[in-house]
Amino acid sequence: MTHRQPLPSRPIADPRAVVLGPTYRITVLTDGLVRLEHSADGVFEDRASTFALNRELPVPDLRVIESDTHVEVLTDRFHLVYDRSPFSTSGLSVSVLGGVSAYHSVWRYGEDAPNLGGTARTLDMADGAIPLEPGVVSREGYAVIDDSRSMVLDGEGWVAPRDGSRTDLYVFAYGHDHRAAIQAFYAVSGRTPVLPRFALGNWWSRYHRYTTDTYSALLDRFAAEGLPFSVAVIDMDWHVTDVDPSLGSGWTGYTWNRSLFPDPPAFLASLHERGLRVTLNVHPADGVRPHEEVYLAMCAALGREPGDAIPFDVTDREFLDAYFDVLHRGLEDEGVDFWWLDWQSGPHSRVAGIDPLWMLNHFHFLDSARDGRRPLTFSRYAGPGSHRYPVGFSGDTVISWASLEFQPYFTATASNIGYGWWSHDIGGHMFGAKDDELATRWLQLGVFSPILRLHSGANAFTTKEPWTYEPAAQAVMTEHLRLRHRLLPYLHTMNHRAAHDGRPLVEPLYHAWPNAREAYEQPNQYVFGSELVVAPLTSPADPHTRLSSVRAWLPAGTWVDVFTGLVYDGGRELLLHRDLSSIPVLAPAGAIVPLDAAAIPGNDPVNPAALEVWVVVGADGSFTLVEDDDTDDAVVRTALTYRDGTFTVHPAQGAVQCLPATRTWTVTFLSFDGSPRVPGFESRLVRGDGRVSVTVDDVPVDATLTVEVGAGAQVAENDVAGRLFTLLDRARIGYDLKTRIHQIATSDAPLTVRASHLQSLELDPPLATAVGELLFARA
Repeated sequence: MTHRQPLPSRPIADPRAVVLGPTYRITVLTDGLVRLEHSADGVFEDRASTFALNRELPVPDLRVIESDTHVEVLTDRFHLVYDRSPFSTSGLSVSVLGGVSAYHSVWRYGEDAPNLGGTARTLDMADGAIPLEPGVVSREGYAVIDDSRSMVLDGEGWVAPRDGSRTDLYVFAYGHDHRAAIQAFYAVSGRTPVLPRFALGNWWSRYHRYTTDTYSALLDRFAAEGLPFSVAVIDMDWHVTDVDPSLGSGWTGYTWNRSLFPDPPAFLASLHERGLRVTLNVHPADGVRPHEEVYLAMCAALGREPGDAIPFDVTDREFLDAYFDVLHRGLEDEGVDFWWLDWQSGPHSRVAGIDPLWMLNHFHFLDSARDGRRPLTFSRYAGPGSHRYPVGFSGDTVISWASLEFQPYFTATASNIGYGWWSHDIGGHMFGAKDDELATRWLQLGVFSPILRLHSGANAFTTKEPWTYEPAAQAVMTEHLRLRHRLLPYLHTMNHRAAHDGRPLVEPLYHAWPNAREAYEQPNQYVFGSELVVAPLTSPADPHTRLSSVRAWLPAGTWVDVFTGLVYDGGRELLLHRDLSSIPVLAPAGAIVPLDAAAIPGNDPVNPAALEVWVVVGADGSFTLVEDDDTDDAVVRTALTYRDGTFTVHPAQGAVQCLPATRTWTVTFLSFDGSPRVPGFESRLVRGDGRVSVTVDDVPVDATLTVEVGAGAQVAENDVAGRLFTLLDRARIGYDLKTRIHQIATSDAPLTVRASHLQSLELDPPLATAVGELLFARA
C-alpha cells in the first residue's frame, strides 16, 4: 500500500515525560493529560493507535515524588498519586488543581467519570435523543479515554488488534479549561484536516431513481430558482440494484445502471460544468460479485479464478489495494470526486478487534489524498480519532420535531471529542409527515451547521425542493440556501481555524464561557465560529402569536441579531421569539463577519470578487479572512479590523495570486444609523432595514481601505413601538386587546409601571413573553 502513505505519527513519548515501573508506565503528555498503562508482563504499547498518533510532545513542567510505597506526579494542572500496585480505586487517583471543587474533581481508577458527552456512531432510526459516547471535558474537570482495545498501527500504516488485557488510559485533567482539553486531544490524536472549500456549500441528496435527464432538469430548476449547490450526492440507484438473489442484495454495487445513466462520464462532466462536485453512495458489505463490470479485473488483481463472489475483507491488504485501485479508480477517472461510505456491516470483521468502519474511513481518506489533493470522505463516526476523516454522515433520522430538537445539542457536543464536521440529513430522512414549518426550521439549522446536506428517503412525497412547500416556506428556504453560500468566506476561515487552532466551527457555549452556570444550561445554543452565537428554533410556533420561541443565554455585553437587527443587553437568560423568516443568530459588539456579496452566489464557491462584511459597532474587533486555492500550498490572509470607529481592510498577505486583482467591498454596519465616510475612494451609501452599507468598487488587494464611522459609535436604539406594532399586527388576538397592549407598552410611564400594567392583563404566556422581549431587550 505504498501509494497510500500512512498518516504522520510520533508514537513514542520523550523519556523525560515517563515514569516507569515493572508493571506500570505513567506518561505526562501535556500539563493536563496523562497516559496510564498497567501490564502484568511489563510490556507496553509504543505503536500509534486509532486514537493516539502523537505521544512525542514537548515535555511539560512536572515533578515526580517517589517513596517506598507511592509515586506522585505533579504539574500545574493535576496531582497524581499511585501505590505501584495493580490499578485500583484506592490506589490510583488524579486530582484536578485550580478552579474546580477539590472534592468532586478527583478521578479514581474504576469509578465512572462524569462527562459532558461526546458523540455517537450514528443517528440511524433516531427519533429524538440517543445516548452519547464520552468526550474529554466535564464539569468536574476530568475525563478519560480508555484506549485499551483500540487498534494499533505499525510503521508501514497497517493495523493490528489489541485484546484489552493491558490497561491503557488517557486522563484529561483540565478543569474547566475545555478548549485546552480539546487542543490536547488534537495534539495526541492528530489535527482535523482542512476541508475542500466546496464541501462547505449546499449539498443536494435524495434517495431517488434519478436519470441523466431528470437530474439535469432538477439542476436547471435550481438554477432558475437561484438555488446554489456545490455538491451533488447520488444515492445508491446510480448502480445496478436489481440482481439475482443468489448473488446477494442490491445494496452493494459498482456498475452504473445504464438504463438510468447511459453515458456516465458525460453525466459527471455535465455536473462539473455546472460547478458541482460529485459523490456516489456505496455499501461495500457484499464484496464484488460476478455481475460487476470490474469483476474479472478484480479476480486478476487478486489472483483468483472467476466464479464466486469476492468477499469484502478490509483485513486483507491485497483486497484493500484492489478495492481502491481497481474497484474505485475507474469510477474516479470518469469523474467521481469522493465517496459516500454508507455503512451496513456493523463493527466486526474477520479479525477480532478490527473495526471495518474505521478501516474504511482511514484508508479512503488516505487514498483520496493522492496527487496533493485535499482529502475528503463521507462516512459514519468510528470512535475517538474519527475527526481525522471528515465529513461525518450521521445517518437516517426520523422526520420529527424531536429529531430536530436533538440535532443542535448533538452537533455541538461532538466537539467535546474533537468531531467538528457532522453532516445531518437536513429535514430528516424517513417516516413523519409533511410539515412546512418543521422543514424550514431544519433548513435554518442546516445553514448554521458544519455541513448543509438536504436529504430524504425513498418516498415520492418526502421531497426537499423548496418549491414543493407553501410560498412562505419556499421564500425562506430560498434565502437561507443562498445565505449558506454567501457565508463561505466566513466558513472557510473557520475551516482553517479548526485545522490549525483546534477550534471546531460549532462549539457548546461552555467552551467559550466555561465558568458560567448558564452556559451549561442551554444545550441547544452554541457558538458558530469566532463571531456568532446561534439559538435554533426547534419547536412549533404558538398559534396565537405565530412565533416560535427559545430560551437562550446572552453573556455580558451588547448583542445584535444579524437577521432582525434587534439589539440586546446581555448578562442574562431570556426568551427569544421569531417568525418563520429567521432563527436567532447573535453577534456581539465588535463582531466582523465576511460574506460573499453576491445576492445569488454560484454553485462553485470560489474566492469571490465582491465581499460584504457585517460589522457591529460598540467595541473594537478583528477578523483575519483566510482564503486559498484549495491546497495547503497557497494561502492568503486579509486582516479586517474595527478600531476607534474605523473599519479597515488591510492589504492581503501571502499567495495573493489566489485572489482577483481587485475586489468590491461592501461594509454593512448592523443596527446602525450613522453616516460612514470612505477617505480616498468613491463610495455608495445605502440605508435600509436598520443597517447602513457603504460600497467601494475595484479596490486592489494590496491596498488599504478604511471606512470611518467616528470614535465612540454605538448601535442604534431599538424601535420598540414599531416592532411591537408588527408583533401585535400578526397576532391572532382581539383588535381591542392589541390596541390596549400597544398603548400600555409605549406609554410614557416608567418601564416597571408598564410591565406591571401588562402583567395585570393576564396575557397568554407566549404573547406576554414576546411583548416582554421587545420591552426589555435593552436594560
